Amino acid sequence: MPYPEQPVSFSERTGSPQSPPVDAAEPPVDDSLTAKVIAALRRGGAFLVVGAIGFLVDAGTYNLLVFWGGEGVLYHAPLPAKIIAIAVATVVTYFGNKWWTFGHKKSDNPGREYLLYAVFNVVAIGLQLGCLGFSRYVLDLSSPLSDNISGTLIGQIVAVIFRYWAYDKFVFVGSANTSANSEQHK
Repeated sequence: MPYPEQPVSFSERTGSPQSPPVDAAEPPVDDSLTAKVIAALRRGGAFLVVGAIGFLVDAGTYNLLVFWGGEGVLYHAPLPAKIIAIAVATVVTYFGNKWWTFGHKKSDNPGREYLLYAVFNVVAIGLQLGCLGFSRYVLDLSSPLSDNISGTLIGQIVAVIFRYWAYDKFVFVGSANTSANSEQHK
């Protein structure tokens, strides 16, 4: 009497060790260099998009407060208007970075996160002002072009690099959420 054929695993056919079973609900996490680079590029891209939205919120809020209808409610108080605009943009970028850029990290203390976020934004603003001040008062360059290159272009680049590093290192430091990590690898 013939015996029914038993299924043979891949490892039995090839002689190679069998890999552990993979949970069908969660794809395997690829820890290769390529996967890490892709994840970093996604986070960096998300960070830049959030920053661009923050820039638009900052500029839009400032212009509404100062120039709405010719002379806005804070037309004669541009510095307080800028402080308000920066504060509104900081709130927008905080939530954008928290939920999108660094959404893969769980937070156990959102108050601490927001406080550090605000502190590092103040430092970043100081870096931008430092670049402008260096150009103006050390290099004695005062044209609109030099102000925009030093304060806006170079200052913004330095501030963005600093913010990304500080947010990743000190602000959004919760443990990595494995389901979010696996979503990034899809």
